[in-house]
Amino acid sequence: MLEILVIDDDMRMRQLIEEILTEEGHSVTAIGDSREAMLMLKERHYDLVVTDLKMPYADGMEILAYAKKINPECLVIMITAHGTIESAIEAIKKGAYDYIQKPFGPDQLLVLVQRAEGHIKLIHENKRLSEEVRSFTETGFIGTSRSIEKIKDLIEKAAPLDTTILIQGETGTGKELVARLIHKKSTRFQNTFLPVNCGALSEGILESELFGHEKGAFTGAMSRRKGLFETANGGTVFLDEINNTSPSMQVKLLRVLQENTIMRVGSSMPVPVDVRIVAASNTNLAEDAAAGRFRKDLFYRLNVVAVDISPLRERREDIPLLAHHFLNKYGKKFNKEISRFSPHAMEILSVYAWPGNVRELENVMERTVIMETSSEITPQSLPSEIRGEPPDPLSCIGLMTLDDMEKFLIQRTLRELEGQKNKAAEALGIDVSTLWRKIKKYNIE
Repeated sequence: MLEILVIDDDMRMRQLIEEILTEEGHSVTAIGDSREAMLMLKERHYDLVVTDLKMPYADGMEILAYAKKINPECLVIMITAHGTIESAIEAIKKGAYDYIQKPFGPDQLLVLVQRAEGHIKLIHENKRLSEEVRSFTETGFIGTSRSIEKIKDLIEKAAPLDTTILIQGETGTGKELVARLIHKKSTRFQNTFLPVNCGALSEGILESELFGHEKGAFTGAMSRRKGLFETANGGTVFLDEINNTSPSMQVKLLRVLQENTIMRVGSSMPVPVDVRIVAASNTNLAEDAAAGRFRKDLFYRLNVVAVDISPLRERREDIPLLAHHFLNKYGKKFNKEISRFSPHAMEILSVYAWPGNVRELENVMERTVIMETSSEITPQSLPSEIRGEPPDPLSCIGLMTLDDMEKFLIQRTLRELEGQKNKAAEALGIDVSTLWRKIKKYNIE
């Protein structure tokens, strides 16, 4: 149900609109004096204002400006008479939601109001999600799915206990974020957290990076150098992609876990270290160990507490929250005033498979925010591969005339923007009045 203010100095028209909208269950206030209407707007919250364009005292344009000043989220529908279409288009440019031209039938008005109601619900849902995202940002982990709640609970229980933790999940699911949260909530939080990508370094470089080396241990070793285990003493070392380490490296890592000592490259003297190891794998280490691809004894040492992160396609209810989080993040970074997603755009994001998981979603949102020029993310804002379209949007179309091509582009743009003609005109690079003429020319519904 909407709170609606109807403003029209024509009593019969005012009463008709009030009756139509009241029967639909809306709370309607009908006013004939535009000056009194302004007082009502100041004293009471309205979701929607339906106002005549031409009125004594204050006209529809003044009502529009005042309503938006009092409540920027208030939607305004302009009632226009024949011959005032240009004024209605000007009103839309100044922020009116839409307009309806006299004479109109009850069904025409109801369709417009229903669409406005959907838009208002969308605004409220986007606001709710943004507020929810802010609360999650404080904890550092975004999501409400059952699997994410389970991970949050596990982190709260295991992080304060100084034990080894194994995080497993596909690439891009947020394994390092979980590792950082574990460190942040541990007793070591004031000390160093060092991430190491084991899959990005060769065995020799990885060994030197982790354990350090003595002077002269190899060509170029001009002095003794501490490794990451010594540098992070008292803190946490995060071994990402540990499944890519060699068998000999796995033996050395096992020694660190069992004896809390390391040996620098070129030395035979053990060096005591006090580090917590959090490891991560983008494969199932239990299966790797069973198949002989990973040492079983090291797997058992790592797998004291296991955190399994589900891929994004298995927790689609988290996609809206994550999308809003990245929208806010990159909106601030690039100084863009983008506040919401259209329902169709969010539907596309929610059904896409996301093979790159959260990392891919973040990259898509960064690109989308950079390219978007309006205040709303629509299907057209998203990359073609996310929409499931071929890279060449015309590759699936045969030969056609220029008129047929123009009709096709207008129809597709209107469909993607859910019939919002002012936004469609902006996307097509033409005036709204030009768009109206072409809709009439091609008899587009």
